[in-house]
Amino acid sequence: MTTRYFCTLFDSGYLIKGLAMVRSLARYCQGAKIYVLCMDDQTRLILNRLDLPNVQCVSLAEVETDELLKAKSDRGVAEYCWTLSSCFTWHVMQSNSEIDFLTYVDADLLFYSDVQPLFEEIGDASIAIIEHRFTERLKDREVNGRFCVEWDSFRRDEQGLACLSRWREQCIEWCYYRLEEGKMGDQKYLDEWPQRYSSCHILMHPGAGIAPWNYAQYRFDKDALGNITVDGLPLIFYHFHQFQLLENGRFDRLSTFYTSECAEPAAIYEYYEAELKKCLADIRIIEPEFKAGMKRADSMFLRRMVQQYVPSAVKDLARKFIRL
Repeated sequence: MTTRYFCTLFDSGYLIKGLAMVRSLARYCQGAKIYVLCMDDQTRLILNRLDLPNVQCVSLAEVETDELLKAKSDRGVAEYCWTLSSCFTWHVMQSNSEIDFLTYVDADLLFYSDVQPLFEEIGDASIAIIEHRFTERLKDREVNGRFCVEWDSFRRDEQGLACLSRWREQCIEWCYYRLEEGKMGDQKYLDEWPQRYSSCHILMHPGAGIAPWNYAQYRFDKDALGNITVDGLPLIFYHFHQFQLLENGRFDRLSTFYTSECAEPAAIYEYYEAELKKCLADIRIIEPEFKAGMKRADSMFLRRMVQQYVPSAVKDLARKFIRL
């Protein structure tokens, strides 16, 4: 059996989602080995006690260099996580010489079927990335990045290592939640990859990378076995952007910014919610009072009102003064 190597990162606020993601990935990728950068001690302690056979926990202290600590000092939590996406991927590749091909995946994904079609599509490519595939209504958002940092693969060869090294250096130098001089977080750096690297593959499978910004343009169904399909092909993974768990045991799926165009695909979300409940139950066996990352319903309602009614220009201005 071929070992497939992955890496991801999350803190206790994303632990429920991160646990659901790694369990689903292990379920649908035989031989997966997943390196998790635990952004705080609580995450590392709980994951270690869950004793997941496919997961290797890495502490933040093992990864943080002087240059990363310097970058951390002037970046918000989200911005520092984005900085670490490339840095941790580089760290895992450099620390494990047996890894020939490594894929970074976001913590707020969930896998629904076998990932093998993606590796077959990638073939011998040195790099693999995926587009946001924005709907026509959201095409203007491509200015913030054509590609989404949700699945990024690198081969241990000249182009793969050169690309990963350059991305790491760029993110250490600049990684902020604003569009500035052709940069935006960690993702806009990817825009140049298809032209810069001849062995960069853009994933095309319609079942990969489904997300709030693109689901309106796809047809969802179920096959004879009850598995969710996208335009007739298996749904492989969905990106649960904006999704929130609430302290009252309920969920907040999306703002009206997305649902006003088209309602979210209910079956996808119902399955995710069921998986999150299982993960929370297992975590609470270890820590009965655990509620990190769970929002108060009233504060979540206020956030959605801001998202719906406050003009984008005002929110963009606020980000210059508020560390997000």
